[in-house]
Amino acid sequence: MTCALREMRWWDIDAVLELERDLFPEDAWSRGMFWSELAHARGPEANRRYVVAEAGSRIVGYAGLVATGEQADVQTIAVSRDLWGTGLGGRLLAELLRAATTFECAEVMLECRVDNVRAQKLYERFGFEPIGFRRGYYQPGNVDALVMRLTAPENSVQGTEING
Repeated sequence: MTCALREMRWWDIDAVLELERDLFPEDAWSRGMFWSELAHARGPEANRRYVVAEAGSRIVGYAGLVATGEQADVQTIAVSRDLWGTGLGGRLLAELLRAATTFECAEVMLECRVDNVRAQKLYERFGFEPIGFRRGYYQPGNVDALVMRLTAPENSVQGTEING
């Protein structure tokens, strides 16, 4: 299945929310959270990058990053269950790391559920290293987060392409 990545826009929020609720039922983001993030993703003061993956007319993945000074934070990455293992998560992450490089960030941080081994392996393949935990970070389930960091994100995306 061929997927195209493009900038997330406000009209994508309903489809993104469907995926969000399916994949993260306990701690899904709200419509307002996505609106707020997208409000900071355009214009001269933009400090966020949100993308969606489309297969035909269907949104099958999304990802977002916020940049503050020299540090970027991966806010979210999600891929439809039927596309797990296809490399789409890696393509989305590579796009976020390109954005971090564009924002001139020296490091990228993220939190990942301690029970989400699939995601941890993806991040490790891109050079992220575990640096700590946040106890009870994911609510209401009271699940801990593994904190991971990548330095020099520009080195992790060399040779990757957005439409690969």
